[in-house]
Amino acid sequence: MKSHAWIAAVVIAGGVLIGEPASSQTVDQSVPVVTLSEARRRATSVDPNAVAARSQVATASGERRAAWTDVLTPRVTAGGSYTHFSEPFFNFGTGTISPNATAATLEASYTLVGAGKFGGLKSARASVEAAEASETAARFRTALETDAAYFSVLADRELARVATDRLRRAEEQFEIARVRVLAGEAIAPDSLQLLLEVNRARLALLSRDSALVTSRLRLGRQIGLTGPAEAAPIDTTPPPPLPLTLDQAVAEMRTRGPDVEAARAAERRADAIVLAEREQYLPAITVGAITGAYDAELFPSATRRTQLAVSVSLPIWNGGQRELAVARARAEREVARAQRQDSERGAAELIAQAYHGYLTSRAGVELALVGVTVSSENFRVQRARYREGATTILDLLEAQVALSEAEAALVQSRYSTRLALAQIEALLGRRIFEASTIERTDR
Repeated sequence: MKSHAWIAAVVIAGGVLIGEPASSQTVDQSVPVVTLSEARRRATSVDPNAVAARSQVATASGERRAAWTDVLTPRVTAGGSYTHFSEPFFNFGTGTISPNATAATLEASYTLVGAGKFGGLKSARASVEAAEASETAARFRTALETDAAYFSVLADRELARVATDRLRRAEEQFEIARVRVLAGEAIAPDSLQLLLEVNRARLALLSRDSALVTSRLRLGRQIGLTGPAEAAPIDTTPPPPLPLTLDQAVAEMRTRGPDVEAARAAERRADAIVLAEREQYLPAITVGAITGAYDAELFPSATRRTQLAVSVSLPIWNGGQRELAVARARAEREVARAQRQDSERGAAELIAQAYHGYLTSRAGVELALVGVTVSSENFRVQRARYREGATTILDLLEAQVALSEAEAALVQSRYSTRLALAQIEALLGRRIFEASTIERTDR
């Protein structure tokens, strides 16, 4: 009897035990709201990997300019000297005895063959190609990470709404059950079951709110903010079917996918480095000219001389340093070739995973919509039957939980589809659909 009295007291005081209703996170007016295209643009400008890739392009472009300059222009050096001797001597510039000697020279030289000049030019060209391909790949990887952060905010916000609805339904059913218990139409354990569901719903809502705070901060960091950022809503209708088959997607990735192109460019660069190192075995032919003025004054002008020279040098042995450099270059070329081949072989696996992930998630959205409809109707029927005393509290709780799970599954399937599409675009290096197709907001 004491146990029954205690249960009845808990039921009667249920409103106090529930406490203040939990509220999900709402959009803070002070938090900046960004669209998907704006988030991608801002992330590309601040992401360390994207910045590093652009810097590599600039460095490679400078390397190519330097290589072309070395091919087209001579090397020029200007020099001057002033010497004072303790005793006068014959100064051949002035033809007199003088304690001072000054000289000013201008030297120009140009290597016709050798010194790895043309191999270096080819290597510089390949470096630019590799850097540009890597920059494209890095840009799409950044976009993929941004999409993941953006969709995480949207998903967590909708999941928080689902948790709020679950709590609202649980509180409503608890009040109904409490009234029925007080009226003698139901037993007290029914209210205790619903009170437990209320507490579970409150905990789920707090968990979703925490996840939303974290995802907003993640998006803010991704786009260069020190605080959180809010994602603007996007169209929630299922995206259209992909306009290409799996075989076409695999062929396109192997042909011009950013990662594959970067691997091929890296192999070409490694091959060019091998050529440049082998050039060190060729004789170096250099033409040069020197013009100078000599005197005893600070600005020499007494005597002027000009000389032209053609020099040929044949490297024979330098302690095996050339052989070591060639061996290292060959090893790097073998590694680059293996990476390129692996990238081409892995194209089918990567694109198939993202492609079928899109198909599965897209089908999951349609099934989840049916699931929400069925669960909503089942909950409506069970709620009406429980009010009439025609069903048990366990059936009602099962219907409530099933509805919340169906709504959560719909949210997860919807944004899994978006993320799978972003993965396909990152692998192909292009957008599949127009931005307006994705970013159209709900009306």
